[in-house]
Amino acid sequence: MNLNLTGHHVEITPAMRDYVMSKLTRITRHFDNVIDVSVILSVEKLRQKAEANVHLRGKDIFVETESVNMYASIDNLVDKLDRQILRCKEKSTDYRNHTNGGPKDQEAEQA
Repeated sequence: MNLNLTGHHVEITPAMRDYVMSKLTRITRHFDNVIDVSVILSVEKLRQKAEANVHLRGKDIFVETESVNMYASIDNLVDKLDRQILRCKEKSTDYRNHTNGGPKDQEAEQA
């Protein structure tokens, strides 16, 4: 997983970088196909904003959150990413297990 961490109007400290890295390990725990993650942390007056763009195999996911505290924004960001990645994973497994009503279903009904 490649991580690109940038800051707009805020300096990214090593503590922030380590915090983001430790939180993003939660995403790879659920889904191994994470190719690239871009995280943008920005400050606008009283709003601390965190944005993430995750490139999965075959899909891109974008999430943004705002809060008064930067660490709270990062926590909310990872929670949203986790939910969306789980939803994406469930959809891919549902499509794989779903049959299209072919001849196998008709033979099962006759038996």
